[in-house]
Amino acid sequence: MTSTAVPLPVPRVPRSRRAEANVRLQDIPVDGHKRVLLAAPRGYCAGVDRAVVAVEKALERFGAPVYVRKQIVHNIHVVTELEAKGAIFVDEVDEVPAGAHVVFSAHGVSPAVVDAASDRGLNAIDATCPLVTKVHREAVRFARDDYEILLIGHEGHEEVEGTAGEAPEHVTIVNSPAEADTVEVRDPSKVVWLSQTTLSVDETMQTVERLRARFPELHDPPSDDICYATQNRQVAIKKVAKDADLVIVVGSANSSNSVRLVEVALEYGAAAAYRVDYADEIRQEWLDGVETVGVTSGASVPEVLVHEVLAALADAGYGDVDEVRTAEEDLMFSLPKELRQDASGQRDARGLGGRSR
Repeated sequence: MTSTAVPLPVPRVPRSRRAEANVRLQDIPVDGHKRVLLAAPRGYCAGVDRAVVAVEKALERFGAPVYVRKQIVHNIHVVTELEAKGAIFVDEVDEVPAGAHVVFSAHGVSPAVVDAASDRGLNAIDATCPLVTKVHREAVRFARDDYEILLIGHEGHEEVEGTAGEAPEHVTIVNSPAEADTVEVRDPSKVVWLSQTTLSVDETMQTVERLRARFPELHDPPSDDICYATQNRQVAIKKVAKDADLVIVVGSANSSNSVRLVEVALEYGAAAAYRVDYADEIRQEWLDGVETVGVTSGASVPEVLVHEVLAALADAGYGDVDEVRTAEEDLMFSLPKELRQDASGQRDARGLGGRSR
């Protein structure tokens, strides 16, 4: 670890910032020295960067409107900004006019959604995170070999729906460690577990341990399904939480990895932890008696929102900021194939991810 000094369902049309955003936090004295521990890595991962840039490039290339099935990533601010540029978010592809361009979100879609888009003659752009695509391919492979797949994840989440849709007759969703004690399988000798990419690492492994206690021949996926960014952000907040009186996680309510960061912070020693979309949601009473505030953000959160939180905390006297870095991130993903050439036919390499550093 290095420390360096440095200067619930969301509606389709997200709400704007609160009217009282101009109300500043007060600098109320505490017994000790006020400071902020800023977790790193935080914010945008390569898959989110790729998906957001995909919508922006589609708007540049094809003009507005460009339709997006579900939220491109789970963040209110990002969705609102893209709407302002001409993106239209829909629940299902049957809401998209025939022949229009539609972007599939970073969370992925099932083959049924792909087929429905094709049947309507839509020009589909697949912005699924490549790490989610990897899990889809694992599901197809194990189903082909007639394995029963125990998919650890949250039922109803778009990513889980997409993965389960690859092999619905072979997949059983396991929502929690408690459900591992009751799930039934056809053949205990042919069972494999896969997982949603944005879960808590610790809780996922608890679920796996309880499944293995019941099914000793349980197979592991060929590689870790929980994405590098989710793991890195959880490791970083674990380091911060043990020294923090309060942790603030920037992220939206339907962002699984952001919600998990709050849980991890509390589990690893933070006296209190809260999630906010915007700095104006920070409450004065959260800061009562607080010397050290930990700050991080989910993998779909632009850095500008973190800077706004730091500015608000500086108003309250928390101007001393130390960055606690536990990993470096340099992974980059190319744009969806439908967007890799510009109008002149030249390869377009802009926006290839990695802005989370």
